[in-house]
Amino acid sequence: MNQKRNQAKVVNVFTVFTVMLILYFIVGLFTVINQQFQIPLQTAMLPHDGNITNALVTMLNFSWFLAYPLSEGFGTRWLEKYGYRKTSFLALLILIAGLAIYEAAVLFHIYTPMQVTIIGNPISVGFFIFLIGSFVIGVAATILQVVLNLYLTVCQIGKTTALQRQMIGGTSNSIGMAIAPLVISYLIFHGTPLHDIVTKQFIIPLIVLILIMLIVTLFVGRIQMPSIGNVLQAPGENLDKSVWSFRNLKLGVWGIFFYVGIEVAVGANVNMYASELGGSFASNATHMAALYWGLLLLGRFLGSFIRRIPSEKQLVTASIGAIILLVLAMLTANPWVLTLIGFFHSIMWPAIFTLATDKLGKYTTKASGVLTMGVIGGGIIPLLQGIFADVMGGNWLWTWLLVIAGEAYILYYGLNGYKQH
Repeated sequence: MNQKRNQAKVVNVFTVFTVMLILYFIVGLFTVINQQFQIPLQTAMLPHDGNITNALVTMLNFSWFLAYPLSEGFGTRWLEKYGYRKTSFLALLILIAGLAIYEAAVLFHIYTPMQVTIIGNPISVGFFIFLIGSFVIGVAATILQVVLNLYLTVCQIGKTTALQRQMIGGTSNSIGMAIAPLVISYLIFHGTPLHDIVTKQFIIPLIVLILIMLIVTLFVGRIQMPSIGNVLQAPGENLDKSVWSFRNLKLGVWGIFFYVGIEVAVGANVNMYASELGGSFASNATHMAALYWGLLLLGRFLGSFIRRIPSEKQLVTASIGAIILLVLAMLTANPWVLTLIGFFHSIMWPAIFTLATDKLGKYTTKASGVLTMGVIGGGIIPLLQGIFADVMGGNWLWTWLLVIAGEAYILYYGLNGYKQH
């Protein structure tokens, strides 16, 4: 009898683990879909000769990632109060609401062409509604990240380590990221060059995405997820000290900030850089983004088999490799070189997360939420890059110095920042 119960429990754990991977895929897919909307929105809703166009269009990423520090707190509270299943279900409902706001923004732009003027640039009100939708979906992604990161860290699947499970989850996340540029280019806009997109092309694909996510949400609402002990604060239990007292966690938040910032900066803005250069670079901008995320996927897949190399050594090697490629890309003015950085970025998230939450015990839940705050870097660094590009007259070349600075911090964290004392 006990053997049958144990077998059922094992099957349940593997089933839920698979669902977690699907949700990780969804987070990755919508994160990059949001990023890849930059050029289509720039074409459809922003003035082509504006002097703040790059800054405005990178606000799309900023709105998405602004949700992380603003919503991670109640995401953690939901997880402690409702558990994994209900928290995931609520997050998916919020995601659907965000997609509906996207749709409303497009329809508003088409049928109510109101504009506001910013520094002499007429901007469609529909664009700002779209930014609100980006923020709302970012809230959903934040809550899902809190659930997923914690579950993959503490659940026991065979003989896998926490780092390996994070790598597997990252692989699923990267599959969504890798195919997102192709989904944008071929499924949503049917091969139309990004600079020729018209607003009406958004309408039907967004409706289809809403229907698909409704089906996924109903499925997640029906599955059973086992609770995992020893990582949640017991009801009424007072934690002995602040979660910020752990050095590896505190510096790890900055590690996540810079990592997500530079990951998104390359993935979202390599096509902006390619478009600025023109010629064959511009015509292959979507393929560059797909290659970057594809190499990140390949690296995470291969990294899931790594057992003996410590996380800190992986960080040092990866950050040095990324810095070398960035310098080479700037010297040659070749955005294709930037895509290769995806391979080195692949191991950074799971390595930083594992090092930052190492041996935190009952603080792990709150630590997971605190780490998620660092994801705001994905909005700030690309936005600064866009502002920098506008200041430079639309030239993106020197903006990659910001990414080099982020890589340098990751190198520091792998050398010293991860140490607890």
